[in-house]
Amino acid sequence: MIQYNVTINIENDVLEEWMQWMRTEHIPSVMKTGIFLSYRIAELLAPIDPEQEGSTFSFQYFCHSIEDYNRYENEFAPALRAETTAKYGNKIVAFRSIMQIWEEGSAQ
Repeated sequence: MIQYNVTINIENDVLEEWMQWMRTEHIPSVMKTGIFLSYRIAELLAPIDPEQEGSTFSFQYFCHSIEDYNRYENEFAPALRAETTAKYGNKIVAFRSIMQIWEEGSAQ
């Protein structure tokens, strides 16, 4: 399993509008690609840098393989990123990472 993680810092003056757009437009578009099995949204509660402005969120998307992720990157990501940049420009800063999930567990 592959986890594609997009960490985004968003300026607070557009936070509510942006989150609504993410939930109703962007995430559905990402999921409609058929690449990802599920997603998760998490908010960073305690930034490492207390001087950091804005709010930070992690959007985690899960797919079967690195080949699936590469297909997303090649076929879908450029247009989806361009749409985000056109809409929010310098109001957001994004950092992307890809992780291989080795195992999952839960409390007994």
